[in-house]
Amino acid sequence: METFDLLMQGFSTAATPLNLLYAVIGVLLGTAVGVLPGIGPAMAIALLLPVTYGLEPTSAFIMFAGIYYGGMYGGSTTSILLNTPGESATVITAIEGHKMAKAGRAAQALATAAIGSFVAGTIGTALLVAFTPMVVDFAVSLGAPSYLAIMVLALLAVTAVLGSSKLRGFASLGLGLAIGLVGADHTTGQQRLVFGQPLLVDGLDIVVVAVAIFAVGEALWIAAHLRRRPMQTIPVGRPWMGKQDWKRSWKPWLRGTAYGYPFGALPAGGAEVPTFLSYVTEKKLSKHPEEFGHGAIEGVAGPEAANNASAAGTLTPMLALGLPTNATAAVMLTAFIQYGIQPGPLLFDNEPDLVWALIASLFIGNTLLLLINLPLAPLWAKLLQIPRPYLYAGILFFATLGAYAVNLQAFDLVILLVLGALGFMMRRYGLPVLPLIIGVILGPRAEEQLRKALQLSGGDPAGLFSEPIAVGTYILVALVLLLPLAISGFKRLRPQPEGVPAGAEPRGEAASAETRQEATVASSPRETIAEDYQYQHDHKEKP
Repeated sequence: METFDLLMQGFSTAATPLNLLYAVIGVLLGTAVGVLPGIGPAMAIALLLPVTYGLEPTSAFIMFAGIYYGGMYGGSTTSILLNTPGESATVITAIEGHKMAKAGRAAQALATAAIGSFVAGTIGTALLVAFTPMVVDFAVSLGAPSYLAIMVLALLAVTAVLGSSKLRGFASLGLGLAIGLVGADHTTGQQRLVFGQPLLVDGLDIVVVAVAIFAVGEALWIAAHLRRRPMQTIPVGRPWMGKQDWKRSWKPWLRGTAYGYPFGALPAGGAEVPTFLSYVTEKKLSKHPEEFGHGAIEGVAGPEAANNASAAGTLTPMLALGLPTNATAAVMLTAFIQYGIQPGPLLFDNEPDLVWALIASLFIGNTLLLLINLPLAPLWAKLLQIPRPYLYAGILFFATLGAYAVNLQAFDLVILLVLGALGFMMRRYGLPVLPLIIGVILGPRAEEQLRKALQLSGGDPAGLFSEPIAVGTYILVALVLLLPLAISGFKRLRPQPEGVPAGAEPRGEAASAETRQEATVASSPRETIAEDYQYQHDHKEKP
């Protein structure tokens, strides 16, 4: 009851007209910077730190919270409409969301992202209020072996289920891990793959890599094949979610929330891992697996919910331990220190008005996000009716602006063009781009946890299996890798109906789910010029 009373006091502070105004400003700014590729909530808060120095701390943090949640949602908008993630946590959203947009269902994708963000953010904030002590104790109890195992599971699980060729998926993952090695080794200080260029010592920024591979690579691919067919305007479609969309979205919202909050609270968690795992889960559980890769609404609803639930989870260790788990939390920690406030176990006792007003503002910011962005879904979707030469020219402009704004270095523009050319070549040869991004994001983190685990065990590999959660996770890894092989072997060994040649799949009622899925994919219309070219290339007859 004491917690509830404190939360009500927080609402009374956050609901004052002035603080509500700051919440609205934060939500609008967060959505705007999320829409712009490369300018994420962390950078927006960092840029506003000098401006807010004269503000009362409670008002400043209410605005920062609005920017945080707004940026999480805004990044999904460009992922869906332009295949250009504004944040690394919205990379997964681009897979199915952009396919839905090309199929004339952009408004539905944006709507399920907005509602999923509201549901997950509200539940995640409620969990922040109710279970902060328990979650913090659990997060602190995990060691490096468990973190490493979780990251290995995320790397292999997503790579194994994307694309028609696992070999191409792992080749793309290898490219991402190699890019993640660029820079100085954090343990020894040794420079790796910098080629004598001092600006590479700090490594490649993930935002620059994501914008280059997705936005620039996509723009170059479309430009290369724009004249193969008369330019077509993509229809916007119905403006709201239908009954079937709601039915297929509500379970992914809840499952994504269940993934996002615990991972956000982990000191090595963040929003990337739960969005990857949510996508894999929805693909496995979906009654329409053939739609994945072609615009499945579950592939938007689940990852977006996981993304926003992790935002609430991130605040748990930041407020209770003073431990930031992502860039935005780190900048907010800097803001606390700027105001002379020390996050940690005593924060709830020393600054109760500030903490509970901040938590209450998360509920208010979530509601504002839904009220502002849900009616704007059809308006955002109309961006797709812009002629593609103008649209992709705008994408390149904002991609360049976003990449330059990350470090304010012209060298990042060179990296943008080089990696954009890599993204074009990957599309040309059928390599999925998502495993590369996963490798860049999680590769350095996995290396760091591997180093810690081996240091703690004195170099003994048995130390990697020293925690029960690590052992359980590696069992899941083995299942992910071996289960498809076991199923394939079982299908080869099972008896075939009479009249069906050995090794051939039966037709009619006995046809397997994979056969029907492949038939659906092969017969589905190619929605864009680039897809038509890629489809012809991937299915051309071999000599």
